[in-house]
Amino acid sequence: MQNGKLIIFSAPSGAGKTTIVHHLLRKIPELEFSISATTRKARGDEQHGKDYYFLSLEEFLHRIAKKQFVEFEEVYTGTYYGTLRSEVERVINDGKNLILDIDVEGGLHLKRKYDGQALAIFVQPPSLEVLIERLTGRGTDSAEKLKERFIKAEKELNYAPQFDIIIKNYDLETACAEAEELVTNFLSQ
Repeated sequence: MQNGKLIIFSAPSGAGKTTIVHHLLRKIPELEFSISATTRKARGDEQHGKDYYFLSLEEFLHRIAKKQFVEFEEVYTGTYYGTLRSEVERVINDGKNLILDIDVEGGLHLKRKYDGQALAIFVQPPSLEVLIERLTGRGTDSAEKLKERFIKAEKELNYAPQFDIIIKNYDLETACAEAEELVTNFLSQ
């Protein structure tokens, strides 16, 4: 993987990482988005092959058995997310830098795997209370799913110190500017 670098963004759901990643994709042309695979259903106007590769549980497990993922995790009971090896190779072989929007444990796994070639950034919400407000305000999850997300978020916040950098997302515009500066500096090294 001599050609490119990996920029890893991880955070609890609702912290703002996806918004920051989309900002960076608009501002930094040498970045290409890594499309994750998942077994969850598409939300809103999400599209297969653009936002995620939406796979059946059977297909996902088949790909795990064939070692087609560089990382994967059962993020919520029965819901898997992962980064396909073919996705990483496609972007890196094109001589681009890969930006990933992935769960916390997957982010740490890739940080270790691509040490020296990766920048792992944790996006931290202002507080757990603000995170709960954001997730509830989305209106995309059932009460049961929200509770599961809250419990997971509380656990994930403890992983923040293991990342290279923590961006505190008190203000989205400031967080985007900070991320842009960090990523630009890392890519220029």
